[in-house]
Amino acid sequence: MTTTFQTNLTDTVYNGWTNYETWNVALWINNEEGLYELARDCGDYETLVTCLYENYGVTKTKDGVKFADPKVNAVEINSDVFDF
Repeated sequence: MTTTFQTNLTDTVYNGWTNYETWNVALWINNEEGLYELARDCGDYETLVTCLYENYGVTKTKDGVKFADPKVNAVEINSDVFDF
């Protein structure tokens, strides 16, 4: 059995993403076909967030992370999802 401890409490990287919030949002966008297609149609993360709220009343992922959370790294989401 291996035990891992976080040694740097300021280390906020989460599974290779900036933080948990960014990882969670990217996970949902990349793994829900309808959300992914809508995201691609929107063209960028900021437009997606607006579209989700204005057209569907959706503000959070199914895990409770707000799409408009200031912790979400929109630049990282854009480069992952919208880099086409």
